[in-house]
Amino acid sequence: MSYELTELHRESRMGGLGTEMAREIRRIDLSDFAARRDEITEQVWNAAVEIGFFQVVAHGIDLADVREAFATAERFFALPDATKARYPLRKGRNAGWESLSQVRPSVGTPDQKESFQITRPHMDGLWPSDEFRTTLLRFEAQCRDLAMKLLSCFATRLGFDADFFARAHDPSDPGYRSTLRLLHYFAVPPDATGLWRAGAHTDFDCLTLLFQRDGQSGLQVCPGRERDAGTWTPVEASDDAVTCNIGDMLMRWSDDLLPSNFHRVKSPGPGEDRGPRQSIAFFAQANADVVIEGPAGRYPPITAEEYLRQRIAANYRGT
Repeated sequence: MSYELTELHRESRMGGLGTEMAREIRRIDLSDFAARRDEITEQVWNAAVEIGFFQVVAHGIDLADVREAFATAERFFALPDATKARYPLRKGRNAGWESLSQVRPSVGTPDQKESFQITRPHMDGLWPSDEFRTTLLRFEAQCRDLAMKLLSCFATRLGFDADFFARAHDPSDPGYRSTLRLLHYFAVPPDATGLWRAGAHTDFDCLTLLFQRDGQSGLQVCPGRERDAGTWTPVEASDDAVTCNIGDMLMRWSDDLLPSNFHRVKSPGPGEDRGPRQSIAFFAQANADVVIEGPAGRYPPITAEEYLRQRIAANYRGT
């Protein structure tokens, strides 16, 4: 079985409700990064190896900029569907608007959400307004800087030079594939059952940065060692922390030293807020022609473009 099919087989077995338990999701302070780089590297490496998820604070992105990005996304999602449909998702290119189109192999039903994806080289004709473009390209650049800072820690621990992943995610290259994704999860009707805001899945990038809003809970994680037991841990949503997780691409690049763990967004339960939920994710995905090959050569080399093509196609209806 190919590596990609193995990942999908794992995902197809993660559709059960499972159980919940409290676990530490480590918060790592990135302040004074240059002087504390070795200390921070140790902290993010340990959190990634042991859990696959961690949160960072004092990360350098001003909270006002985060809130501006959320407000811009909220205004777009408030538009009529007919208006948003003028900027349709270009499948395989991670650019544009989609709604109820992502079907996880874990649950086999559409995620109860809509999203707008920004991948710089593929945005011609897809910008709803100049303000939208300016605000979110600036925010995307800030996200990339933070992701590269964290990936530099993983690079040195894997035996690469500190700028290895920054070169692999070069935004000046026409093959740039990193994506900023604006997410709007729909309000859940009182009598709705069997719905998932996002079914259990792993990400297929190198590193994901997730911005959440205070009080908008639902994200849960399941470390690999708990996969068969189906034991899930809620991740607190807060304005000041960025939640980070390893993706399948980096797991492969690290020869499986860094685990890409399952996560999901569950629908509200009894007594929980059933209103809409927003988040913003940045997916650090290597440029199209970059070859993914781990230091130990555990898996055959594959270009990032081919890797992403296979993974994206499996998660969208009709592909």
